[in-house]
Amino acid sequence: MPYARAGRAVRESVSGLPRAFWWLWTSTLVNRLGGFVATFMALYLTLDRGYSASYAGLVVALHGLGGVVSSLGAGVMTDRLGRRPTLLVAQVSTAVSVALLGFVRDPLAIAAVAFLVGMASNASRPAVQAMMADIVEPEDRIRAFSLNYWAINLGFAVSSTAAGFIAEVSYLSGFLLEAGMTMACAIVVFLKVPESRPAGPRGQSPDDAVGLGTVVRDGRFMGVVGLSFLIALIFQQGSLGLPVAMGEAGFSPADYGMVIAANGVLIVVLQIPVTRFIEHRDARRLLVVSSLLAGYGFGLTAFAGSVGVFALTVCVWTLAEIVNAPTQTGLVVRLSPPHGRGRYQGVYTMSWSVASLVAPLMSGFVIDRFGAEWLWGLCAVVGTLAAAGYAALMRGLPASEPDALPAPAEAGARRDSAPA
Repeated sequence: MPYARAGRAVRESVSGLPRAFWWLWTSTLVNRLGGFVATFMALYLTLDRGYSASYAGLVVALHGLGGVVSSLGAGVMTDRLGRRPTLLVAQVSTAVSVALLGFVRDPLAIAAVAFLVGMASNASRPAVQAMMADIVEPEDRIRAFSLNYWAINLGFAVSSTAAGFIAEVSYLSGFLLEAGMTMACAIVVFLKVPESRPAGPRGQSPDDAVGLGTVVRDGRFMGVVGLSFLIALIFQQGSLGLPVAMGEAGFSPADYGMVIAANGVLIVVLQIPVTRFIEHRDARRLLVVSSLLAGYGFGLTAFAGSVGVFALTVCVWTLAEIVNAPTQTGLVVRLSPPHGRGRYQGVYTMSWSVASLVAPLMSGFVIDRFGAEWLWGLCAVVGTLAAAGYAALMRGLPASEPDALPAPAEAGARRDSAPA
């Protein structure tokens, strides 16, 4: 009987979604299964190439900066050229640049190519999110985004484990394997995923229907982008502040590996059942609760003194991540006019890219100057501010929103002063 219920739950979670979504989902999974560069870039530069830790940090920062730069450009391309062409260009460029990174040896060349890899790999995100919003019915979007997020984390969990073994044999083989799997994703998109860009409003072409100025003037949406930045700052501490704090407290890298593994395991196990529970619940309440769980989940780390307690705090903020990720992505789609989803998703993606640059500086400065306890207290404060921000911004937003939104000028004006 339990197996029958579990099987029925799985069928209900995956049923009713269009075929194009599953091909896009497959592309995402394959891409993440081949992830290598982002995970082992620093180790490759310091252990295999013999560069200093400061140089490795610079290259990793340039990789992140490339993502910031490409967010807006990819969003514009998604609306102007289409979702499918942008995704193909991004994936082919990623494959070529990743393969090239495995062969370059000059320090300046490595830094430049790492920047290009960051640009190319991040450029696919606005296109993927916009395409999913195009092809999935509004009532199924939270479920679709959750399934995609589940694929991302499953692929990352597998690739991170495999990358460790691959690195022991040859770092170059890891670069080439990622390049090959990314190219396979491009082939899947080329053969199986149709273009989904909607037509622009009457009297306008999709190319000029929504400009970046329209996005920036959309007060409610830019508020969500700002809150997304705060949430991203918190979640980044799982891979930045947490290992440093545990190391200073006398815990080994293996201890940190055991603790952070709880994050991936819980997402893979709980993402789908939790999404079934939250799918049709009030987004405002979910975002407020998840912000508080994120902030105070990290805040509890100040009281951790053993591996078990550290793992418990990870469980708390991982639950926040499971709830926040699909809900926030769904909110971004609701606030985006269909013909401008690429630009809106590009600006939203940029909030996470910028956070990936700011978070290391923030965590290092706070830990060095004041101690890790202050970092965890700051996380609690930021989580509280984000929760209050979501409660205020979403006041009056209806529980559901029609897919067809008004023309850009009207939509921006309305969302600045009244429910969309």
